[in-house]
Amino acid sequence: MPVAAAAPLISSVQKLVLYETRARYFLVGSNPAETKYRVLKIDRTEPKDLVIIDDKHVYTQQEVRELLGRLDLGNRTKMGQKGSSGLSRAVSAFGIVGFVRFLEGYYIVLITKRRKMADIGGHAIYKIEDTNMIYIPNDSVRVSHPDEARYLRIFQNVDLSSNFYFSYSYDLSHSLQYNLTVLRMPLETLKTETTQTRQESFDIFEDEGLSTQGGSGVFGICSKPYEKYVWNAKLLEAVRGAVHRDWLLYIIHGFCGQSKLLIYGRPIYVTLIARRSSKFAGTRFLKRGANCEGDVANEVETEQILYDASVMSFSAGSYSSYVQVRGSVPLYWSQDISTMMPKPPITLDQADPYAHVAALHFDQMLQRFGSPIIILNLVKEREKRKHERILSEELVAAVTYLNQFLPPEHAIIYIPWDMAKYTKSKLCNVLDRLNVIAESVVKKTGFFVNRPDSYCSILRPDEKWNELGGCVASTGRVQTGVLRTNCVDCLDRTNTAQFMVGKCALAYQLYSLGLIDKPNLQFDTDAVRLFEELYEDHGDTLSLQYGGSQLVHRVKTYRKIAPWTQHSKDIMQTLSRYYSNAFSDADRQDSINLFLGVFKPAEGKPHLWELPTDFYLHHKNTLSLSQTRQSYTFWWTTGVLKHLPLPFDEVTCAENRRKLTVKKFHKYEEEIDIHNEFFRPYELSSFDETFCLAMTNSTRDFMPKNVGIDPSPFTVRKPDETGKSVLGNKNNREETVLQRKTAASAPPPPSEEAVSSSSEDDSGTDKEDEGAVSQRSTPVKVTDAGDNTKITENVVQSTKDVYGVNLSDIPSEDDLAIYARFVQLGQSQHKQDKGSQQFCSKHPLDKVINLIPISSFSQDNIYEVQPPRADRKSIEIFHAHIQAGRGNMQLLGRDDFLMYREYIRNRYM
Repeated sequence: MPVAAAAPLISSVQKLVLYETRARYFLVGSNPAETKYRVLKIDRTEPKDLVIIDDKHVYTQQEVRELLGRLDLGNRTKMGQKGSSGLSRAVSAFGIVGFVRFLEGYYIVLITKRRKMADIGGHAIYKIEDTNMIYIPNDSVRVSHPDEARYLRIFQNVDLSSNFYFSYSYDLSHSLQYNLTVLRMPLETLKTETTQTRQESFDIFEDEGLSTQGGSGVFGICSKPYEKYVWNAKLLEAVRGAVHRDWLLYIIHGFCGQSKLLIYGRPIYVTLIARRSSKFAGTRFLKRGANCEGDVANEVETEQILYDASVMSFSAGSYSSYVQVRGSVPLYWSQDISTMMPKPPITLDQADPYAHVAALHFDQMLQRFGSPIIILNLVKEREKRKHERILSEELVAAVTYLNQFLPPEHAIIYIPWDMAKYTKSKLCNVLDRLNVIAESVVKKTGFFVNRPDSYCSILRPDEKWNELGGCVASTGRVQTGVLRTNCVDCLDRTNTAQFMVGKCALAYQLYSLGLIDKPNLQFDTDAVRLFEELYEDHGDTLSLQYGGSQLVHRVKTYRKIAPWTQHSKDIMQTLSRYYSNAFSDADRQDSINLFLGVFKPAEGKPHLWELPTDFYLHHKNTLSLSQTRQSYTFWWTTGVLKHLPLPFDEVTCAENRRKLTVKKFHKYEEEIDIHNEFFRPYELSSFDETFCLAMTNSTRDFMPKNVGIDPSPFTVRKPDETGKSVLGNKNNREETVLQRKTAASAPPPPSEEAVSSSSEDDSGTDKEDEGAVSQRSTPVKVTDAGDNTKITENVVQSTKDVYGVNLSDIPSEDDLAIYARFVQLGQSQHKQDKGSQQFCSKHPLDKVINLIPISSFSQDNIYEVQPPRADRKSIEIFHAHIQAGRGNMQLLGRDDFLMYREYIRNRYM
């Protein structure tokens, strides 16, 4: 069956300006090129209702200017009065988070600052940097309520500038495998969907004038987001059916990081995306286990994406991904924090002999990931006092019960492993054991890659590669099933286990793209160090969101190579986590409940801060009985089982087709042209936007700087052979300042105690003072004044030890002459004071050196540049080039034919 040419739909509303009158707000949205505009009219005369009008018309720039001019003229207090404007510009923005109402009128939440964090095939992923919350009703109709301000403070406690992400063209709520599978739908299916979506007759996106045979047309596809990972679904609920889909911007919460792996100059982007579930979301001790709908606490889907950045297209490029999940044990359990104990006792709140809640949870996973579902349980098995083992016993019983009714080939696989016990043992290597588990897991689930196996895998067959699971097709491989890792908190142990599984999957991904000869990666290589730093940033971020502190135990802790200074820092993180859980988690939980719409304020109801618990908000079956009862034996959704091991959500069927919006466009339309969206060839380039993404680079940040080092990122390095120090913790500002002050000196080689980590994520900051810090300088110990003689002895080293090459003691005369010319060139180009000019005039080289400017610029130095003037012929060539890019080719003249004939004669004859 032929596959259609398809591309993701790109939102045409990426720049917003909010205009204000006394009676209305006018929200004007445009595409980046500002050639297409849409307008929303928001009524300000309604005190409590939200009245939004979207005419669904696409305006040109001239039409919008005329519209705003008429509005300005019509809303002035007196006709013809120029002193006071009737239409004022309120704020500029990049997207709408949503609309929310407490006890008074509605607020609109706008994204006012964004930062590019990653790029997947030209599709930009942005992080929200700042938002603006604007009250909609006019002051004249506002009905005040005494508790409104308190609700507003609680809502704003959810820091939207902290790890919330969005994209205008890439569906972040779904995996890369899902997004690319949708683009490969059969041609007949897309034609059917296009016919069904023609009901919006007034929509600009109709396929008018396109050939029904599909010749030059391209199908634009937009899928319905997976609401479990969308955090502003409730905020957009009031306007979802009233406005065009381009106004709806779905945001996720979690983590997004990207690093560049350079393999002999070939750029490979390694991206890590973590999606935190918005269902049963909350803080560490206040959200444990699962709710009545099978949603578990601290559920995060982590996806690692690998692709060759030298080819941007989804259809022509090489893309690979691997997905794994973490989440609390899917049982009814909790911990009582009123006792103020570091480890409150675990209690099972409700008996569940038929594993009802576990069945709902694993049914969701079968629909999204397929089979097999693999559970890696890392909780303690042997304890003096029964604590964590309570969860293991109940989970084993639930999995055993559910597996009775599944076919044996699709049964849930349960792997228990007491990680804490192995960590304490001096004879066992924790990471070696985890590596064995990771190999078996990846072999069962496989991974996603959008290209067929390379021919080199046939020429050099590998046993591990031939045993790999998943679904293999002519177009590539598909991951079937998923690994679900859990401990009690799903933080420290879980992150290390996920890193080992991700490291194993990364080796297979690199092998599938033909970048390594065997699917195996060693520790202490640049590639693994880069991946480890990415995973530690990922773990720290998720730990702060759920537990209130960064990771306590890291990969280096389990490798037993962490310096002794790490232990004191681990203690501080433990205390920070305890303080957060005891004093601030309740307020954070209230904010999350209000932001996600779990609690909706209303007159006559108890206020949020008056509730003794939020148990009834998250467990809906306590307020009303469900009319439908789930079967005790056939616990999965109808239709899921017959498609296994493939995930039901990715199967081409009528139910899944209803989740898609399909339109047909010309192949150069802006709505589906990702090349135009990424490069924007008809705009004046801005350096701030072009170079806004400064990601970690394996060559710059990890490869040793010594001469003669193997540049391969897969070569095992010594601990001191790295561009970045890898032992210790990161973000140590005091040591960073010390490094900056001593960067010009030559300090002694670092010992294990003195070495600290400077593995800051380059993509995570825009501040120049932090970004300019030298990552390669070696920190030195601060000593007393009496030890100055020892410091002097240690600092003086040979140039071979410092720079890697032997430098002669005295430069040659030729080198000195070149240097003197360089100095003179700089002095002649800058404006000097009179004293400097007198000093330079006495220099003996003044009469010898005659500087002749060879630059095309009339004025060219490090401070300013005056560009050269282009002649008429060059301007004509440039305009002809622009017209050719737009498809307007000029006729070839006689000189052009003669030049082409001469080229053919010289080239081929």
